[in-house]
Amino acid sequence: MDKGGEVRWPFNGNGGSTEIVRAEGAWLHKADGARILDAAGGAIVTNIGHGREEVADAVRDATLNNTYVVPVWLTPERRRLSERLTAEWLPEALTRQHFTCGGSEGNETAMKLAIQYQAALGRPEKCKIIGRSVSYHGTTLATTAVGGHEARKSGLRHALPDHPRVPTPYPLRCDAGNEAANSAEHYLGDLERTIAEEGADTIAAIMAEPITGASGGAIVPPAGYWEGVREICDRHDILILQDEVMTGFGRTGAKFGFEHWDFVPDVVVGGKGLGGGYAPITGVFATERIGEALDDAGMMVMFHTFGAHAGACAAADRVLDILLRENLVERAATVGEELGKRLATAFSNHPHVAEVRGRGMLQAIEVVQDRDTLEPFPASDHVASRIMAAGLERGVFFYAGGTGVVRDIVVLGPPLIIDEEEMGLIVETLVASVDEVTLGRP
Repeated sequence: MDKGGEVRWPFNGNGGSTEIVRAEGAWLHKADGARILDAAGGAIVTNIGHGREEVADAVRDATLNNTYVVPVWLTPERRRLSERLTAEWLPEALTRQHFTCGGSEGNETAMKLAIQYQAALGRPEKCKIIGRSVSYHGTTLATTAVGGHEARKSGLRHALPDHPRVPTPYPLRCDAGNEAANSAEHYLGDLERTIAEEGADTIAAIMAEPITGASGGAIVPPAGYWEGVREICDRHDILILQDEVMTGFGRTGAKFGFEHWDFVPDVVVGGKGLGGGYAPITGVFATERIGEALDDAGMMVMFHTFGAHAGACAAADRVLDILLRENLVERAATVGEELGKRLATAFSNHPHVAEVRGRGMLQAIEVVQDRDTLEPFPASDHVASRIMAAGLERGVFFYAGGTGVVRDIVVLGPPLIIDEEEMGLIVETLVASVDEVTLGRP
């Protein structure tokens, strides 16, 4: 507390002016008694909804049973989660599991795994990680560096290591014209050229989201893109690190985002939806060949102090059970398709909405000053943040996305349990909020 006795939260900004005292289902309840429909699932985290007693009870029981046990030892909670993941969620190829507290830690672990793997095979020179132009992988120095979120590099760029970078498939703004925009070959050509320029013998892996999350606003790549990346990477002994922190565990209408295409990554990092917001936990899942290579070389995957915390594992186990028991992955596909259709209809002729896009319950709109030329509003207008604020005034929370370069993205990622009335309120409120900010309508 400062000298005046007021709580200073967060570190900077005024986020503390909104105080949430309770949450239930898809709703957040403020200290003043008002409630907010959580159309963003927080930071695209909440999948089974708020306030599930069985998850809270599991956390309580686990905490009483094992307050803290070092991550390398087995506990009943860790065993149950690992067994459920193996039996019900992970493809057969992903046999190795490691748990961290958050997505940043998980993605950095994936980067370290790729570099260790290449070194274990006697190729220490293969240590570069290819990133993509529009992306976000975390807040550590390493994940900030490999990511393509320019705004979050502010004050850090001079200290960040340099990584090779390829364009993110972004059909709406493809600079090669309409024919190339939806052509996987166009973007795969960029990858091939970058590998040739850098030297395949220097590259350990490529890190990317299967569907670009909040940084670009639910951008879905063209058909054949990921299968093509797999073929190129196999040919050059380069690993695919799939950042599923936002897309994993049902969000896009599949267990994992990569399952919308016919390929399997070498490492998958799944975070937000794994714990559903009930506990901080992220899973790092790798193939057996990576695990065996590190074993044979005597290399260790170092744990974080609170990785695989018993309470977090118990929460994740319950969340995963609920997702399948209540068919919420399938529901994300069907309800998400309906949400996408309603948004597309609502904004079909809007002069300031360039596109509605997404998959499942990860949807987004891109707001522009001129729909025909795709010219954005000036950055100083802070359009996405103002739309978010307008939504909050109407009792609905949307997520303002983008990278600073890519901007005026509004992302939707509500709990997978939303009903018909809540979906209608989300669309109605988003339209009104966009109209208020871009057209000056009250």
